[in-house]
Amino acid sequence: MAGIIEVKDQGKVRIYDADNSNYVDLVVPSTVSSNRTITIPDANLNIPTSLIPNRNIIINGDMSIAQRATSTASITSSGYHTLDRWQTGIGSMGTWTQSQSTDVPTGQGFAKSLKMDCTTANASPSAGNSLVLATNFEGQNLQYLKKGTSSAESTTLSFWVKSNKTGTYITELMDNDNSNRHINKSYTISSADTWEKKTITFAGDTTGALGNDNGNSFTINFWLAGGSNYTSGTLQTSWGSLVQANRAVGQVNLADSTSNEWYMTGLQLEAGTSASDFEFLPVDVNLQRCQRYYYLVASGSGVNINFVSYNTASNTTSRVFLPTTMRANPTLDITTGTNYYIAYRGGGSDEINAFTLDTSRPNYMYFYDSSTSSGTIGYSGQLNTNNSSSYIAADAEL
Repeated sequence: MAGIIEVKDQGKVRIYDADNSNYVDLVVPSTVSSNRTITIPDANLNIPTSLIPNRNIIINGDMSIAQRATSTASITSSGYHTLDRWQTGIGSMGTWTQSQSTDVPTGQGFAKSLKMDCTTANASPSAGNSLVLATNFEGQNLQYLKKGTSSAESTTLSFWVKSNKTGTYITELMDNDNSNRHINKSYTISSADTWEKKTITFAGDTTGALGNDNGNSFTINFWLAGGSNYTSGTLQTSWGSLVQANRAVGQVNLADSTSNEWYMTGLQLEAGTSASDFEFLPVDVNLQRCQRYYYLVASGSGVNINFVSYNTASNTTSRVFLPTTMRANPTLDITTGTNYYIAYRGGGSDEINAFTLDTSRPNYMYFYDSSTSSGTIGYSGQLNTNNSSSYIAADAEL
């Protein structure tokens, strides 16, 4: 019988050609959550990109995870302020409120977006002023892009964006391992206060391999404003050595009015020259990917942190085991203040102002306090937060 079809292992079908001399195995990934019809486009039986799992290089592209905060006001300095994996780079370019918004494109499956709201304007920026939203990547996760070889892969960025400020905006890919080589492309917000989908393809870079390690090898920058140091040249639309003046040519100034707002969601970067549908992940999977870089241990009052031990009457120690292996040995991100933490022990309790990191590994943190004075050596107890502003986290961000 010609063209035999065999059902092999669970989730695998083998299809033979007309004379049964060659075959192709079709494997259905476990991530498929509904029935699909697959059209085979060519003789090589290529599987549609939309069925390839883990194709989205960007973590938290749907803006669903915000461990640090859902809103932070009065932002004037660089750092991670709200949504996981999204870093604000700001150099004297106004004051901002950044938040996790429920304003999303209709009918696309998204529930959250990232919002930038200008609260103090800078309509006449100095040459070195800038505002960028960025996300960073480990080089070991990008080896399949084959950067630095003659087979370097193109990548395609797709996302949804909305702003009252129409005009030209700049996106940038940057290779941090090779003297910040970069490539920059523009997109246009055409209609005010309207969600628009943008798709941008970047050529592969045949120069400079990315380190196969856990370091900060690669960055995507979304420019929102820039002074003449970044806008006075010619836009770097092909890979090349870093020229600051070529990074944000044509970029509008989102900071020129306190009426300005900017939203984005549905960000996906994938290998190839076309964009597939956004790869939605279960919330637990998305959270775990974010926790490789940042893990919120406890926030607010009355939240259990872990057990505490009294090494001496004036020294308490605690160890927190982390739910996933972090990128590197984490630092302790903690808010301190009078009686912000409390240790409950047999017969009483001890209020604690702060903790100091002793040691950490990718799967735990060990920290101590030297101000407690009423404990008993060898005793243990329960460590809780004790103030609405209490906050303790493990930080291994890029």
